[in-house]
Amino acid sequence: MTVPLGAADPLEVVRPHYVGGSLADVLPSVLAVLGAPAGPGSPPRGRASAFGVPRFADPLGLTGPLAGVRRIAVLLLDGLGWYQIPVAAPYAPTLADLAHRFGRPLTSGFPSTTPTSLVTLGTGATPGAHGVLGFRLNIPGTDRVLTHIDWPRSPVAGPGFPGGGPASPVGGDRPGGTWPTTGTAETTGTEEQPRSSVGEQPARSSVDPAAGGGGEPGRGRDGWPTVEDPDPRRWQPLPTQFERAEAAGVAVSLVSRPELAGTGLSLAAYRAGTHRGAVGVDALADEMLAALRAGTGPTLVYGYHPDVDRYGHQNGVDTAEWRAAVAEVDRLLARLVDGLPPDAALLVTADHGQLDIPAEARFDLDTDPRLRAGVRVVAGEARVRYLHTEPGAVDDVVATWTEVLGAGAWVVTRDEAVAAGWFGSVPEAHLARIGDVVAVCVAPAVVVASTENPIEARLVAYHGSCTATEMTVPLLVVRRSRG
Repeated sequence: MTVPLGAADPLEVVRPHYVGGSLADVLPSVLAVLGAPAGPGSPPRGRASAFGVPRFADPLGLTGPLAGVRRIAVLLLDGLGWYQIPVAAPYAPTLADLAHRFGRPLTSGFPSTTPTSLVTLGTGATPGAHGVLGFRLNIPGTDRVLTHIDWPRSPVAGPGFPGGGPASPVGGDRPGGTWPTTGTAETTGTEEQPRSSVGEQPARSSVDPAAGGGGEPGRGRDGWPTVEDPDPRRWQPLPTQFERAEAAGVAVSLVSRPELAGTGLSLAAYRAGTHRGAVGVDALADEMLAALRAGTGPTLVYGYHPDVDRYGHQNGVDTAEWRAAVAEVDRLLARLVDGLPPDAALLVTADHGQLDIPAEARFDLDTDPRLRAGVRVVAGEARVRYLHTEPGAVDDVVATWTEVLGAGAWVVTRDEAVAAGWFGSVPEAHLARIGDVVAVCVAPAVVVASTENPIEARLVAYHGSCTATEMTVPLLVVRRSRG
């Protein structure tokens, strides 16, 4: 059954559909089709799981439509939300046709940002449960902020560990870093090391052991004191659906840019499978199809493509650069559909949509001292800020941010945000990763830091918040005709 594209209001607030309608449900349903036994995240219907919401063996109901399928490719298109498909249609006719015939909307988790979404997809769990609760999170017990696409100081990182930036699973989406100018990998030798998010003070060396870090500080290559970033396998403590697939005898392959193998975010989200490096849509199609054909038994192939997100951020939605990126996606989809083996299916989804933000709708942490008053650490991202306050300052920060940001933002306490259910159930171990105060831009506006993160401040399109445009993502389910 298809669902018409477009909806009432792209700026309407959309809550995550954590039961049978979100990214967390994709891989559990895929594994049900492939015959994998129900794992810890998929108890019998009606039984609540440790993730705080009911979980089902096949939450999206794919076993009927995909009966007989033994090979499934899942393609994630970064930044290509449900509301972007009609905009892309003139330049991506294959995408538009597939969406019309085989598409339905899902929601991302909250926040609607790449690291949270990739881990939500990979674990089949809500953001509260897996703990990757935003683009940047304060490491409890420190003034350090972990940027999930960087992770350069993880204890599991060897000498050649590709920490992030251009080597991260979100392509060029690295606010505060160096923007890649091509679709190929750049070296990470000039990568900026994370520093404290307030002022110019070095990061504190104390790390909460529960966060997975620890150890004595040393000196980084820039001379700043360093502490270990948390181990991705402890920071994100849940087993992944890819691990579950391998344990059930499913052949698992991950296809993305070569430098993404073994990054901190990849370890948090995937942790299993054979990585196949691919640069560009032709190589991505070749490797995904080769992996689908390679096995003789149940097969899961996951592919990731970053360019729509990159050019939306850098140039804006429906610009010439963005249109060229969606045209490349269309070519990728045509090749994958044409090349599917007879017992295979292709699922296409995304991590979030994007929303252009006018230049005049930008509040600046580095030019408005009111926004820094009482705030110890700023985390999150431009559309959803996590504010870790000085002792006793919560009420004053809520009042000040409410006054400055106005009616276009929700400014609430951590307890209020968690109680409202936006993250799913949040265990005690993950609560401190959310700010004492949460500021969510629901109108087309952002809170940037023009000096601290100038790249982020100059972006055109953003995401992370709870509008329909940002939260609603496609699920296209295509199987090879049996005729």
